[in-house]
Amino acid sequence: MASSSSSARGELEKMGIDQLKALKEQADLEVNLLQDSLNNIRTANARLESAAGALNDLSLRPQGKKMLVPLTASLYVPGTLDEADKVLVDIGTGYFIEKTMEDGKDYCQRKINLLKSNYEQLFEVLAKKKSVADEAGMVLQGKVRQLQAATTS
Repeated sequence: MASSSSSARGELEKMGIDQLKALKEQADLEVNLLQDSLNNIRTANARLESAAGALNDLSLRPQGKKMLVPLTASLYVPGTLDEADKVLVDIGTGYFIEKTMEDGKDYCQRKINLLKSNYEQLFEVLAKKKSVADEAGMVLQGKVRQLQAATTS
């Protein structure tokens, strides 16, 4: 790892100031996009965990139980639990699939595991991009200092 870091720094040292600025700006942009993606994954994961919890709570309620049914995030209507063993699962873009309660829980858990895996992979890429951006910034600062020292002498 140290040899690849020193060889990368050597490559950066060969670049001009304009190239280093462009590289740093590009790396910073990619870091911001990756951070946005990580935030989106965290949000989706929180929603899936909430859904899994709701399925668990729903499975514990007896059939015929009166409850409030959410139509939107802020609109609830009164309802009665008819079939506690069947649920509608939102699979995206407005499509729903009827599944058993256990299949619905399994679907949520698989999606949570997938998001966690994607999060870990993106986090690794983010760390590498941050490293590139930081390294390019340090080399750029060094070159600017050298240029300033040469012009003041």
